[in-house]
Amino acid sequence: MSCPICGKAAVERYRPFCSKRCADVDLGRWLSGSYAVPDDDPDALDEAAAELEKQSPRAH
Repeated sequence: MSCPICGKAAVERYRPFCSKRCADVDLGRWLSGSYAVPDDDPDALDEAAAELEKQSPRAH
């Protein structure tokens, strides 16, 4: 198995990554929103938008 970030061989300790650095790069991509899970349900999008409206503070 190769590291999904750089392509080097994976190391057991950081599997599926080759190093802590590549694991951290992947985590950073998840946290920044670079990765997303697709959803084909249009109702779910409307529900998520409504939930965000309730949670986010509004500027005056």
